[in-house]
Amino acid sequence: MEYRTLGNSDVKVTPLTFGAWAIGGWMWGGADRKDALQAIDKSVDLGITTIDTAAVYGFGLSEEIVGEAIAGKRNRVQVLTKYGLVWDRQVGQFYFETVDNSGNPLSLYRYAGSESVIDECEKSLRRLGTDYIDLYQIHWPDPTTPVEETMEAVDQLLKQGKIRAAGVCNFSAGEMKRADKVVSLVSDQVPYSMLRRDIENELVPYCLEKNKSILPYSPLQRGLLTGKFREGHNFNKGDSRPATPYFKDENIRKTNQFLESIRPIAESHQASLSQLVLRWTIQMPGITSVLVGARNTEQVGENCGALDFSLSEEEMNRINESLDQLRLDLT
Repeated sequence: MEYRTLGNSDVKVTPLTFGAWAIGGWMWGGADRKDALQAIDKSVDLGITTIDTAAVYGFGLSEEIVGEAIAGKRNRVQVLTKYGLVWDRQVGQFYFETVDNSGNPLSLYRYAGSESVIDECEKSLRRLGTDYIDLYQIHWPDPTTPVEETMEAVDQLLKQGKIRAAGVCNFSAGEMKRADKVVSLVSDQVPYSMLRRDIENELVPYCLEKNKSILPYSPLQRGLLTGKFREGHNFNKGDSRPATPYFKDENIRKTNQFLESIRPIAESHQASLSQLVLRWTIQMPGITSVLVGARNTEQVGENCGALDFSLSEEEMNRINESLDQLRLDLT
């Protein structure tokens, strides 16, 4: 398996990262614990040893499942997790109202005060059953706390050996510059897909220049780019996808038309559409490791197929030309 280095750190990750948001169940219409454990086992067995989770995914559940799955194989995996979204107290900036895995109302807050960063790290370490985290990332910018204060706490964790590298999520290039003055950041985890390419304007050039890794999430646009959705799809209760503009019926139809236009490229590599989409993402400039979720072993096997082939420059250009013709209504 190929390994890629996160920024200027000594942390090496696989080109695909197992994204553990869905296995926490929250905002994905539930999840099965046994399936989740087997999915992580399968991922590691197939060589996808980098796992990304967060404290807020399932409100601790995702980290607990990851911790159970990696017991006895910690030296074989790279654990990435996040802090800065709290649900057990009213502090920082209100983010949004949601429900927990039992359907009870819950409020989320963006908060990354120094004491909270330290406390969250300790809780994550316990849930994960480990004494170090390979990459510790702030989940969202916290406008109520100076980023310097947050990063000073992160630097303390680095010096204590509780984390190996520091990263951010959903930061602009300007926000990264400010944080980087306090602690050397190695990565930014941001949304990026064939349907959402805004990071190419400023963030990608900045990260390429400064040797920062980009870890894109939602490369399949929460499943839309698999080609498996049709207009009028019936989602499970608690699934947040139908509330997003990408899953408007008209956007589903247009996306499927685009996917049909690039299907011949997938077929020439004996690959599925989702594997082609992941392969394209892996090969785009500035991308280090692509996060992709899986809730069962079948989905893991499907994802891993993206590593079995490469796209030529001509094929990449053909895909990008087709994308240039795609117009979605995201209002």
